[in-house]
Amino acid sequence: MSYSRYVAIGDSQTEGVGDPDGMGGYRGWADRFAELLDAAYPGAHYANLAVRGRRVGQIRDEQLEQAIALDPDLVTVMAGMNDLIRPRFDRKPLLADLDIIFGALIDTGATVVSFTYPDIGGIAPLVRPLSPRIYALNDDLRTLAAEHGVVLLDFELVEATTHPLVWCDDRLHLGPLGHDLVARAVADALRLPGSGDTWRDPLPPAPHASTLTAESGWAIRHLLPWIGRRMRGTSSGTGLSAKRPDLLPVVL
Repeated sequence: MSYSRYVAIGDSQTEGVGDPDGMGGYRGWADRFAELLDAAYPGAHYANLAVRGRRVGQIRDEQLEQAIALDPDLVTVMAGMNDLIRPRFDRKPLLADLDIIFGALIDTGATVVSFTYPDIGGIAPLVRPLSPRIYALNDDLRTLAAEHGVVLLDFELVEATTHPLVWCDDRLHLGPLGHDLVARAVADALRLPGSGDTWRDPLPPAPHASTLTAESGWAIRHLLPWIGRRMRGTSSGTGLSAKRPDLLPVVL
């Protein structure tokens, strides 16, 4: 099956945070995948409606209708982590919103791709208490994907997705290697010509073992500022709009 109209919706990961483009912005896995798509099916068009900090309800309210209006034949949905890491996490409204998003997109006839999440407790030991939430949400995502016919990339089961080399120093966002991994994984899931499953290959051993000093430094630099923004009710995405709101030829 070929695709020519690709739309990405989601939050900071889909926007590309953590993967600098060398011009003051971000590239990201969706941009990288769009290039693979265009290489496989020349003339492909691509829009990216993702905005950092967005929760699932916001993605439903702000991005879903816009995505449908673009008449895509392929949509990726990466959403849920900004809900899950909040102290007052409630799975029921999150799943209800995802159910609406998946159902509305599938009803258009588009192919929809979504993702489970790696265990962030394996990436940042200080947030290991959140691991049970990850596993429960992933089970729910598997159920929803099966019910709607969504193509699901099950990252929880792939060891490379929790490797330090895949993540930025903040351990909240993928780094360039991680964004490249996701792009290749989507291409593989859709069986694009030239794709393969090398994204699953194990990565070399981590260069440095985690220490108490390193974890304390990470908490001061990244975790505490994030908690502070949540307490103030602000987000890194406040006031921002979609990075690529129009469906344009893949020229990045």
